[in-house]
Amino acid sequence: MNNTKEIIARLFAQAQSASEQAYSPYSGARVGACVLDDEGNVHSGCNVENASYGLTQCAERNALASAINAGMKPGGAHALLIFATGFDALAPCGACRQVMSELLAPGALVVSCVNETEYHSWVVSELLPDPFTLSRQ
Repeated sequence: MNNTKEIIARLFAQAQSASEQAYSPYSGARVGACVLDDEGNVHSGCNVENASYGLTQCAERNALASAINAGMKPGGAHALLIFATGFDALAPCGACRQVMSELLAPGALVVSCVNETEYHSWVVSELLPDPFTLSRQ
């Protein structure tokens, strides 16, 4: 499943639901994300802010951590969908891009939705063309 509209149809409601669990007292940004792994399992996460901003966890990284916790191996997911309330389609931050580059499949689709018809999408390699890798020491 690599068609953007199919990914949205499969993951949008779950990402929107995950956003409702967000802890965002500082920004008010309620973000949810879902990862679709190669086995067809969906793993979700939401943003969890902290007064020490550098400790804030993004929804994308939380969804990926949930997938790893459930047994997904790095490279074992082909789609990640992001939903945020009150924004245009958000591009992932740099930290999320690096984590996505290591944990998603190289050709994985990343979709950021405003709703089910307004979105922006990328292939993970477009988001971070030269990621840090294990071979770079």
